[in-house]
Amino acid sequence: MPNKSLTKSQILDHIAKKTGVTKKLSGQFLDELVTLAYKEAKNSFVLPGLGKLVVSNRKKRVGRNPATGETMVIPAKKVLKFRIAKAAKDAVLPSKK
Repeated sequence: MPNKSLTKSQILDHIAKKTGVTKKLSGQFLDELVTLAYKEAKNSFVLPGLGKLVVSNRKKRVGRNPATGETMVIPAKKVLKFRIAKAAKDAVLPSKK
């Protein structure tokens, strides 16, 4: 069975212990970082070493309704994507050389 991901409380506790600040202050930092990422995502928001949050335009395309099999046009729309940095990929998934 895979391990569960960290909860927000566990993340804040870890940040607080590593930086020597209170859990409340680390929570304020994380909340401000998230707010800034949301605000700046239109222009792309980079977290160095982790990745980039970008808005991307998806073109209209033809698809099928899975319930009926009927062909339909899926309209163009904007989507939010997170592009993982190479440093993060290399740290998590080391190459098999």
